[in-house]
Amino acid sequence: MSVYDMITNRILELLEKGIVPWQRPWSVPMPRNLSTGKDYRGVNILLLSFTNHKSPYWLTYMQAKDLGGFVRAGEKGLPIVFWKLVNANDDDKPARVVPLLRYYTVFNVEQCDNITVPEQSMRDSNPIGDCEAVMEKMPNKPSIQHGGDRACYIPSRDSIMIPHRKNFNTVETYYGTLFHEAVHSTGHENRLSRNAIAEPHAFGSESYSKEELIAEIGSGFLCGMAGISSNTIQNQVNYIGHWLRKLSDDKKLIITAASQAQRACDYILDNMQGKQEL
Repeated sequence: MSVYDMITNRILELLEKGIVPWQRPWSVPMPRNLSTGKDYRGVNILLLSFTNHKSPYWLTYMQAKDLGGFVRAGEKGLPIVFWKLVNANDDDKPARVVPLLRYYTVFNVEQCDNITVPEQSMRDSNPIGDCEAVMEKMPNKPSIQHGGDRACYIPSRDSIMIPHRKNFNTVETYYGTLFHEAVHSTGHENRLSRNAIAEPHAFGSESYSKEELIAEIGSGFLCGMAGISSNTIQNQVNYIGHWLRKLSDDKKLIITAASQAQRACDYILDNMQGKQEL
């Protein structure tokens, strides 16, 4: 089984249980590696967010051992992916370096013994202010026009159209929708120039579907960072069925879409370090 199959199968398992990984009601901090202190990114956030563990800290078997602890016998870990650069030498072509997808198995600290976990600092909770700050921080942002009865991003005008906040059932739904359209806007040719935005494709096409998944995942990431629920699904059964089919047909889709969603979030948050890592 390839790494793509392994990761996609994990996402499909969640969807089949009625769980949409990018629509998490974020009740715990973003998952991070205890040993390195770094937050997980891209599809790894989706892979590690849906467990019964309360701690956001994860680590490999060897990292637990290096910290003087151990993973308890019988505990099952979860895969996370990373890109490894390897040399590709073809007899009739110049030597080149290519990225290959690899994976580690990680365990939550709650599955380990003799591990010292740092005390989590509680930040002041101001979700609406944090949501406003996300959009304020976005560089080279599109215009935002309030009014009407639908939300969309119009590339030709570089403009987000969205109903007034008071017209949404909840303030979380308003910001989740705004973030969705903001992620779309990062695909503009003057930003990250994603194919489906820079060169618009027909509704329902493969490029269109991938762009929608990027926006969905990116909105979920931004909602999580701001501390609000990202659950804005109107028709859960049809929605889940649609992505079950799409992800089953293209085993690379979830990984590439999550990577581009992370890149879009880095742009919106003006995270230069994050942009360089992708």
